[in-house]
Amino acid sequence: MDIVDPWGSSIIDYDKLTKQFGIKAFKDVLDDIPSPSKLMTRGIIFGQRDYDKIAKALNDNKEFATVTGMMPSGRMHIGHKMVVDQLKWYQKMGSDIYLSIADMESYAARGITKEQSRRLALEEYIVNYIALGLDVDDEKFHIYLQSENDEVKNLAYTIGKKVTFSQMRSIYGFDNSTNISHIYTPLVQVADILHPQLEEYGGPRPVVVPVGPDQDPHIRLTRDLAAKFYDEYGFIEPSATFHRFMTGLTGEKMSSSKPKTAIYLTDTVKEATKKVNSAKTGGRDSLKEQKELGGRPDECSVYELLVYHLIDDDKQLEDIKNKCINGEILCGNCKQCANKHLTTMFEKLEDKRSQAMEIAKNLLTNE
Repeated sequence: MDIVDPWGSSIIDYDKLTKQFGIKAFKDVLDDIPSPSKLMTRGIIFGQRDYDKIAKALNDNKEFATVTGMMPSGRMHIGHKMVVDQLKWYQKMGSDIYLSIADMESYAARGITKEQSRRLALEEYIVNYIALGLDVDDEKFHIYLQSENDEVKNLAYTIGKKVTFSQMRSIYGFDNSTNISHIYTPLVQVADILHPQLEEYGGPRPVVVPVGPDQDPHIRLTRDLAAKFYDEYGFIEPSATFHRFMTGLTGEKMSSSKPKTAIYLTDTVKEATKKVNSAKTGGRDSLKEQKELGGRPDECSVYELLVYHLIDDDKQLEDIKNKCINGEILCGNCKQCANKHLTTMFEKLEDKRSQAMEIAKNLLTNE
């Protein structure tokens, strides 16, 4: 069986992943979800584990929690916006939101100090989360640094009682060169996911974790440990959804550590639009071929920007796709369209980000 590495994996073969690790198709539960988001209806959220519990909570107006985390190790790019969009949707649906700043993981896996993690979380992530519209003033919103949350750290220590090194090695591929802090951090992530079910946080209830597929090892470990500690804590095994990675502007996975692949949310409008203009598309080698054979929007990073983030109207998207396939529009047309929407988004972001900084500082201070 393959190992999925949450700290370095680049998943492309989604079909293989779902078959090998038992992830179910999200479309199987789509009809049961009231007012599903665009990420759901467009298949960007492609997989799920045990989402029926969340669908039932949504339909029955029952309490549930949404848990996610950020590992502050680099700049926030437009692909990360998917997580914020999902949190906003769950917030609108009445969910409690728990947002972990994974500074312990960042130190163990990347060597980033607590002070650096706090600064990166504040300047690159929290500010952009607020600017993108996440309501951090909602009483159901909770944010914390792993290193400063005693309940999480204590729970991680407790659940470690029922995990062996051989299990961790089989899940994560750890070997004799792996430092002990790195081996320990998955238990902290498990505690991040489970701690909203502790009595002091309201007790057992459904929890959903929206993640990329590279984070599935954490989900599998958490579900296993939730079952093992059911008698002691009454934990309900958490649910999860899995979203596709955005294709980078060069054709590979979009990555914070590879500037040419990514549009950073703190880029200027000029920088962002310049990147779009040089992005890899699904166009043909010549104008003649493009008109005769049509483009390949499913292989185009620019069209993907439109689908994931820039165009809300499904009919408009379908029209662009059809015209591309039929050779009626060229790559330059799509780049112009993307840059028009991107300019509007980034101008709003820049304005809102300046207002969000003080809110973000106070948020961390209060926590």
